[in-house]
Amino acid sequence: MSTDAQSPVSFPLPPLLDFAAAEGLQASLLQTLHDSHAIRLEADAVETLTTPCIQVILAAVKSHSVLIRNPSPAFTSAFSDLGLRWEDYADLSGESAALPQAESPDLAVSETGDSLASQTIASETTASEPTDIATSDQIYGSAMAKRILTIDDSKTMRDMLMITLSDAGYDVIQAVDGEDGVNTLKDQRVDVVITDINMPKMDGYEVIRQLRKNPAHKTLPILVLTTESDTEKRGLARDAGATGWMVKPFDPDRLVQTIRKVSP
Repeated sequence: MSTDAQSPVSFPLPPLLDFAAAEGLQASLLQTLHDSHAIRLEADAVETLTTPCIQVILAAVKSHSVLIRNPSPAFTSAFSDLGLRWEDYADLSGESAALPQAESPDLAVSETGDSLASQTIASETTASEPTDIATSDQIYGSAMAKRILTIDDSKTMRDMLMITLSDAGYDVIQAVDGEDGVNTLKDQRVDVVITDINMPKMDGYEVIRQLRKNPAHKTLPILVLTTESDTEKRGLARDAGATGWMVKPFDPDRLVQTIRKVSP
C-alpha cells in the first residue's frame, strides 16, 4: 500500500481570517480533506482570526484528520481569548498524531466565563452527571438518529452544526431565523432544538417563548448557542424556558455530550 495517501497535506492558513473568510475557509478545508487523508494547518502566517473561523477549525479538527502546527502569536491569542488551548488541537510532535480525547463535560458555567462551558439552566436536568461519557468514540457512536433542529441566521454556523451533529449520528434540520424555526416545528417533530439569540424576524428568546406556549413542546430540550455570555441574558433565556446555554465557538465533543445529557 502506498504511504503517500497516509501523509498529511500541508494547508497554509492565510493572514486574514475575518468574518467574511469563514465560508471560504470551510469550503477549502472540505475540498482538501476530500482529496487527502489528513491535513496539517500551518498557522504561522495568521494575523487576524475571528470566532467564525475558529469554529470552522474546531469542526474540522473534530470531524477529520486535521491538526494545527506552528501557530502565530495572533492565532494563539485568538484561541486564548475564547478560553481555548490551541495545544489541544495541535501537531506538537511533527508526526501524524491521534486527536485528543474529550474529557467529560462540566455543565456548570465557570465564574471565569469559560467560553466552552455549557450551563444546564433547568435544575432538574443537573441532578447527576452522566457516568458513561468518556471518549469521543463513545459519544459519536450512540446518538441513535435523534433529530435536532438548529436555528441560526449564520450559514457558516449552520454548516458547522450540520457537520458536527451529522458526524455524531444525528438527523439535522435547519432554520435560517427564529420565525423559520417556529414554523418548521408546526409540522416537524424533533428531539432537541439549538437556537441562536440574535436573529432577524424573531430572536431566540421569542422562539423559546413561542415553543413553550405549545403543550407539545413543554418538555422539549431547547439549548441556546450564542456569542453572548452576559449573566442577565442567560437569565432571560432561563425565564423564557431554555434548557441550557452555550457560548460560541462550541467544542464539538461538549456539544454532543450536552445533547446526550438533556435528551438521553
